[in-house]
Amino acid sequence: MTKLKLSAIPDDRPVKVMVELPAAVHRDLIAYAAILARTAGEKTPPDPAKLVAPMLQRFIATDRAFARARKEQKVG
Repeated sequence: MTKLKLSAIPDDRPVKVMVELPAAVHRDLIAYAAILARTAGEKTPPDPAKLVAPMLQRFIATDRAFARARKEQKVG
């Protein structure tokens, strides 16, 4: 079984942000959504746009340099 960094997509009240993505990134999001649905046993993949926020959250949460800089900023 494939071990993805994302699990279920939380249903949270969104803030709308418009962003342009390269076509290759969009294709990767579509593929990721399909694999995510398959590993979760779902028939239809989630909307690829719904993957962006959890991916950004995961990226920010695991960026140690960002965490250190943020912590230093709060202290100062």
